[in-house]
Formats: sequence, C-alpha cells, structure tokens
Amino acid sequence: MIAYGAKELAASFRTVRKNTVQAAEEIPEEHYDFVAAPGGMSVRAMLSHMVWGPQLHLEFHRTRRITTLQGYDFGALMAQAQAFVKEPRSKAQIIELLKADGEAFAQWVEGLSSEFLNETYTDPMGANPKSRFENLLGAKEHEMHHRAQVMMMSRMVGVVPHLTRAGQERMAARAAAAAAAAAAKPTP
Repeated sequence: MIAYGAKELAASFRTVRKNTVQAAEEIPEEHYDFVAAPGGMSVRAMLSHMVWGPQLHLEFHRTRRITTLQGYDFGALMAQAQAFVKEPRSKAQIIELLKADGEAFAQWVEGLSSEFLNETYTDPMGANPKSRFENLLGAKEHEMHHRAQVMMMSRMVGVVPHLTRAGQERMAARAAAAAAAAAAKPTP
C-alpha cells in the first residue's frame, strides 16, 4: 500500500510553490505586465491568481466543509477571485503573498486527518462523489498548470526558467563525466 496522505500532499504543494516563487523572483518586475497573447493574463495577474487559488479549497473544505456543491454560489467566489487579482501589487508583495499564503495552506493541509481527506462531497447536480483529498490535489495541479504558463512567459521576455537551467546543468555534468571517463580509459 502506498501511504500518501496529508503530510505528503503538503510537502508536494510546498515543492510546487517553491518553484513558483523562484520563477516569480527571476522575472524582472518591468516584465510583470507582459501578456503573451490578447485576452491572456499578465505575469502579475497570473501570479496573483495563483496566490488566490488555494482559497477555493479553503472555502470548500475548511470554512464551509461542504458536502455538496448544489446551490453553491460560484459567481460570488469568482468575483472575489477577480477582485483579488485586480488589486495592484508590486513584485515584492506578490512574492511575499506566494510564500506566506502558500505556507499557511500547506500547514493546514498537513494537519488534516485521513478521515477528513476521505470524506466526500457531490457536484452541483448532487452526483459524482469526490473525496476531499482528490479536490485538494487540485490546488497543486492548478498551480502547476499556471506556473507552466508563467515559465513560458518568462522565456518570451528572455529569462530561461530555473528548472530548465537545472536540467541543462545536469546534462552538461553527465556529458563532462562521460568525456572524462572516456579520456581516462587506456587505449589498447
């Protein structure tokens, strides 16, 4: 049996958020209003959206502890999200929020019981039960989705993402090691 519970979920969210913070730190602030395509979000808006993302899960599972989404006012929740994203923030403020709110969410997740994570709720039609655990995984998946967009935008403004650089460094080190091993081999 694989034991993947609250502690593992919190740890994986922390890893995802750490990478988001690093991507946010590496993009110069003068590019925070860059938009990759008409109708898309700017870097600033996307990062603010990622700050707000876990609030949905906190609203569902901590604040309201929903058992069904029937009658849930998604319009009001989306209005809150849009208002949050539109608030003017500097790069430093966004990074601080990513760090502080991300850690607060991870700490809350880390303390959840297996019983809580196994509770189910239903969709807006009152069907298709889903576990709280499955929904909470969505916080990490949502952030990874948008971080990929941020990393593409960073490429578009001339920044090579840190995860790409790390991969390139590992490949270069392996190539250098292989070349050194080949050079050290005695020739027959």
